[in-house]
Amino acid sequence: MDLTNSLLLLTILPLALGWLLDLILGDPAYLPHPVVGFGKLIAWGDKKLNKGNRRKLKGAILTLSLCIGCFIISYFTLEFLTKISPYLTFAITAIGVFYCLAGKTLCQEVSMVFQATDESVDKGRKQLSRIVGRDTSQLSPQAIRTGALETLAENLSDGVVAPLFWFALLGLPGMLTYKIINTQDSMIAYKNEKYKDFGCWAAHIDDIVNYIPARITALLMLLVSNKLSLIGFVRKYRKNHLSPNSGYPESALAGILDTQFGGPNVYHGKLVEKPFIGENPRSLTTLDMQKALKINRGVEALSVIIILAIYISIL
Repeated sequence: MDLTNSLLLLTILPLALGWLLDLILGDPAYLPHPVVGFGKLIAWGDKKLNKGNRRKLKGAILTLSLCIGCFIISYFTLEFLTKISPYLTFAITAIGVFYCLAGKTLCQEVSMVFQATDESVDKGRKQLSRIVGRDTSQLSPQAIRTGALETLAENLSDGVVAPLFWFALLGLPGMLTYKIINTQDSMIAYKNEKYKDFGCWAAHIDDIVNYIPARITALLMLLVSNKLSLIGFVRKYRKNHLSPNSGYPESALAGILDTQFGGPNVYHGKLVEKPFIGENPRSLTTLDMQKALKINRGVEALSVIIILAIYISIL
């Protein structure tokens, strides 16, 4: 294939189609999901290796093996399929993009938290527990809504912008490898006795691959909301987060909504004191959620448009 046909069939059209599929379908429960397979591999490695001595080394072996293995297998699989038929690679790539993006599902989950909280505090706590790692059993309605919007901002980077970023750089193999890194971070990168050594490589690699996407996410959030004047706000509060990356999108959303994120929360039975992001602890409403969802959709669309424009400019 020449360059034009290659970019169209293997990159531009699959990206556009995969994004549209996620926009329409989200993550249907009736379809198998590759991230579930990633989770089973990680859980198997955790069970086999996270014991005895040299846990940091064992964790490094697991993390690097899964990352390198995922990239190599997916890269050469696509190369093989392309030789059979570029249209087969097109289909697989489009499906892969669809599975790797979490834009619609993320918005649905956050919307359901607000709806459940409006019905009862207990329902809101239960719904929020599906998408956060903190203990939700004692949270107030305000804390529930805050947790949902914090997760929305953080996962806009992890679930949308970062996968698109790595697709733009390394195609579907890069996107899939990012997802397995991010899945490891969510499963074994805890700072407790069991995982502080075993999961440290997963945590550090996740920090590295999210470094640029998190900052791009915050910038795009300010751009689509016409709030570029809040760059100083983001710079001020970005460090008020335990993660070197999550503080960027969270501070951007806190600034846009003129609200306050962060503060103390209970994780795995232990109270964790976190600095506040923002200075206005006002009550959050459904209107705030709707505004935040609109920003998410705008950032997702703009990210795809930018990537497509870059590829098209190469033609």
